Amino acid sequence: MKLGIIAITSGGRKLAQRIAAVLPNSLVLENQGKIAETFARHWHDLDGFVCVMAAGIAVRAIAPLLESKQTDPCVVVLDESGHHVISLLSGHLGGGNGLATEVAELLGATPVITTASDTLGLPALDLWAREQQLLVEDKEALTAVSARLVNRGSLKIFAEQAVGHMPPALHPVTDPAEADVIVSAKVMNKSSAVFFRPPTLVVGVGCNRGTPASEFEVALAELFEQEGLSPLSIRNLASIDAKDDEEGLLAFAKRHGWRIDFYNKEEINNVGNVAVSPAALKAVGAKGVAEPAALLSAQNKELLVGKRKWQNVTMAVARVSST
Repeated sequence: MKLGIIAITSGGRKLAQRIAAVLPNSLVLENQGKIAETFARHWHDLDGFVCVMAAGIAVRAIAPLLESKQTDPCVVVLDESGHHVISLLSGHLGGGNGLATEVAELLGATPVITTASDTLGLPALDLWAREQQLLVEDKEALTAVSARLVNRGSLKIFAEQAVGHMPPALHPVTDPAEADVIVSAKVMNKSSAVFFRPPTLVVGVGCNRGTPASEFEVALAELFEQEGLSPLSIRNLASIDAKDDEEGLLAFAKRHGWRIDFYNKEEINNVGNVAVSPAALKAVGAKGVAEPAALLSAQNKELLVGKRKWQNVTMAVARVSST
């Protein structure tokens, strides 16, 4: 975590230097002009700010810069005497609560954490999801269900596969219709729940030479809509190494931030339980591409969705093995 420390008085600057000497990856930022300008210069370059100043000054300075709790850096504020360290912004996802606690420990100060889940000893759903590598589908639903957790003290959760760590406040149920929290790659109609998408799907991809990225986009959208699957659960793509220079395929993967696992024809031809494609045998010497590549990458022996074909693209889906 890259941190900037800002102070506005001589006493504050002394405390800032003291903090910088013991806080890893931190530096004291020089004020050249208004405080707001100092924040603006570094807002997108740093992960967090430690501010030795009144909370109101910091609030007014950062207000025009705020965008989203998913992207904003964290901000902590402390008094010039170093008695209290307040987590002001991005306490969970941005790490502000942890930073406030760390600075307070270094100074022998009192951390001030005001997020409801922390003060009540409840899990922060957004932070828990990130730790489990889950993606939230609807941030408004997350806010509503998080409030429900604070009000009730517990929630019901349905997970189609085992989740690494389950907080005590999340009570497992076997019927998604009962759940407040649903961890699944499947699209379901449950407006009162928040959906977290696990990275459990691998899409095997074959294509004709020179296929543009737009055709992969259309194929994927049609396939996942037909099968009732969420693209947010795609962990990666997979294909044969003969396609590792396909510009359209590479651009498609890069646009979504997905890696591509490539396999040679010997590896692919050793995969059983897949449809044999005469066209693939003729073109690349492999009995198929989409199905065996998906199974290899997912380390599974059964497909979730068998090969579908478009004019220039083939796709298949495998679920990542849980063993």
